Amino acid sequence: MTPRDRLTQKEIQVATLVWEGLTNREIGRIMNTTEQVVKNHLRSTFDKLGVWSRLELAMYVASHGGRNWAQEQEQPPIARKRAAAAGG
Repeated sequence: MTPRDRLTQKEIQVATLVWEGLTNREIGRIMNTTEQVVKNHLRSTFDKLGVWSRLELAMYVASHGGRNWAQEQEQPPIARKRAAAAGG
C-alpha cells in the first residue's frame, strides 16, 4: 500500500486542487465547504504523505502523474499492475 492509497477521496480532491494552484478559500468554494475543513484535509494529507507544505504536496502530486494520480487511486491494485505491465 502506497501512502496515496490511504487518502480519502476528499483529501485527493484537495491535493489535486492545491497542485492546480488554488487557495484554501477557492478550494472551499469548489467543494462547498469552509476553509477550516480544507485546512483539516490538508493537515491529514500532509501527515499521510509525509510532506510539510503545500509546495511539497504539489510536487508530490506532480511527480505521481499530476491530474492522473487521482484516477490511479480509484483503480484496484491488480488493475494498476496490469496497466503498468501493458505500458500505461
